[in-house]
Amino acid sequence: MKVAVVTGASKGIGRGCAIRLAKDGYAVVVNYSHSDDKALEVVKEIEAFGGTAMVYKADVSDLEQVKKMMREVVSKYGQIDVLVNNAGIVRDEFLLMLNPNTLDNCMDLNVKGYFYCAQQAVLKMFRKRSGVIINISSVSGKFALPGQSVYSATKGAVNAMTQTLAKELAQYGIRVNAVAPGFIETEMLNALPEEKKKEYIDKIPMHRMGTVEEVAGVVSMLASDTCSYMTGQVITLDGGISL
Repeated sequence: MKVAVVTGASKGIGRGCAIRLAKDGYAVVVNYSHSDDKALEVVKEIEAFGGTAMVYKADVSDLEQVKKMMREVVSKYGQIDVLVNNAGIVRDEFLLMLNPNTLDNCMDLNVKGYFYCAQQAVLKMFRKRSGVIINISSVSGKFALPGQSVYSATKGAVNAMTQTLAKELAQYGIRVNAVAPGFIETEMLNALPEEKKKEYIDKIPMHRMGTVEEVAGVVSMLASDTCSYMTGQVITLDGGISL
């Protein structure tokens, strides 16, 4: 059985990816940092349809915690085949109001966390000379929204690292791609006022938000042999808003 580690998998896009990969037959590691109950709910849902999953609490911006997580995953399952780098935060602030803590927290989780998880997963993938890393980016990496300069910078970094790591790791049979979702129906967006959601939807050519399941479908495709010759790509899934 192949093994997939999904970071930030207790809710939202990470949750959807964990469930989809479990349906694809992977043993899934549901990583999370705060929401114990929600992470356990994801595992219970996976086990309810006969899938295999485990929870693992770790702050992926902490290298030592990441090292321990990857070691224990290999100790339990014997290997790591897929890493979905998803854990991240959004902290919108205009430049002149930017708090240094906001900058540090976003860089630590959204960028350093991706590097740490990729590094430690690749160390486990080397033995088989195969593996897949899928970075969850954002349309904000190329579509400017006022107040999102920090978040956009982190996602631009994710896109750049995806391409460079893909070239660096191809010789070891490891593929690296990214998915850049636009406005997706998650708890965060559902908490917005209705008039704000309508404002966003009016700007989307397809006139609707995407679903977590649609993002998970692209992740599933990238993890599969269907994309065995694809690496270094950033797939935009945004209903056309960035066009």
